[in-house]
Amino acid sequence: MATKVVKFGGSSLADAKQIQKAAAIIKADPQRRYVVPSAPGKRFSKDIKVTDMLYTCYDLAEQGLDFSDALQAIRERYNDIITGLGMTFSLDDEFEEIAANFKKRAGKDYAASRGEYLNGKVIAAYLGFPFVDAAEVIFFRPDGSLNDEKTESVLRERLSTLEHAVVPGFYGCGADGYVKTFSRGGSDVTGSIVAGAVKASLYENWTDVSGFLVADPRIVDDPAVIRTITYTELRELSYMGASVLHEAAIFPVRSAGIPINIRNTNAPEEPGTMIVPDSTDEELSAYTITGIAGKKDFTSINIHKDLMNSQIGFCRDVLNVLSEHQIPLEHMPSSIDSMTVIVDSAHLNGLEEEIRTEIIKAVQPDSIETEDGIALIAVVGRGMCRTRGVAARIFAALAHAHINVRMIDQGSSELNVIVAVKETDFEQAIRCIYDMFVNSVA
Repeated sequence: MATKVVKFGGSSLADAKQIQKAAAIIKADPQRRYVVPSAPGKRFSKDIKVTDMLYTCYDLAEQGLDFSDALQAIRERYNDIITGLGMTFSLDDEFEEIAANFKKRAGKDYAASRGEYLNGKVIAAYLGFPFVDAAEVIFFRPDGSLNDEKTESVLRERLSTLEHAVVPGFYGCGADGYVKTFSRGGSDVTGSIVAGAVKASLYENWTDVSGFLVADPRIVDDPAVIRTITYTELRELSYMGASVLHEAAIFPVRSAGIPINIRNTNAPEEPGTMIVPDSTDEELSAYTITGIAGKKDFTSINIHKDLMNSQIGFCRDVLNVLSEHQIPLEHMPSSIDSMTVIVDSAHLNGLEEEIRTEIIKAVQPDSIETEDGIALIAVVGRGMCRTRGVAARIFAALAHAHINVRMIDQGSSELNVIVAVKETDFEQAIRCIYDMFVNSVA
């Protein structure tokens, strides 16, 4: 039988009603065998996530202050869930252990991980599934990186004996034997690891949205859902600021060729977004593009020198200046007599004049200018390489809105086109591009 690993986010498990929805989803498909839960999230806009409650509680313990009331509030949160599920189940022993370990200063990672640990216990009991503590099957190296070889081996052996299991997300065991959490990606990473270890046919990631959107809904009203996206497209959009899974959360399944399905717990009938291998021949989008994403707060350094292209090492010398100051390069468009380097303004950190002086010393340019307030917008789509005139349509959309393009960059894969505009034009530029490629064909 094919196996699916299902991960549920905090909003999907915020209270008893949400957990009942998740349980119904799991039970609706016998292939959904392994469950990875997050800690309970917010139940309403001004609510507090359990993980944040745990951080606050542990801060009191670390300061030697009384944290009993703060821990009791967390206990009541779980008791409300247990009561709402109609269970005769107790976490009293677990909370006694947590209190003892807080007094012993077990660490912030331990404290943060207890949200997933406790929720995993509750959900396992509710589903009637075995509970597998992530600290027993997920391991980190001394440098903090995932020990993927040991993790895959131990996890695969453990789950091979279990028809079903609940493995809490977000944490594992550090090289020192203490609980360690993932730095980012949290439970998404755990779900991906479990899916890779059991060679799942599908990794379902259940959240509170019906998939990834073509553009940021804070900028574009009611943007279309991306139905299918490749791992490479996902990486491009994620790098440019789209709210999508981080590379760390998809690597275990990407390397195994396992697709990911992003689904909505509150609308399980919706197909969501499928993240598929790059080699797929499937038609990926109803539009020429797959998605639009962007970020603000960049600085361009524009360098001009006649016959620059004939001066050996010119670009290298400029980049060496940036390298010496640990400033990463975002983009570097160039022509015969000029080059522009785009960097994150935050990395300049007041070094703008010093870097300008060093570049002048290194390459003796005819002129050098810097410009702040630059925004980068990436238009991503596997279908762009098969369609003529994509760049022309981007320029036409921006020109019609009287938006000046400060830079354009396109990779050899023709997977994305990146344009630079003034920050003041950022939102309008995204709306114009969206209208050109999506609304015009909707």
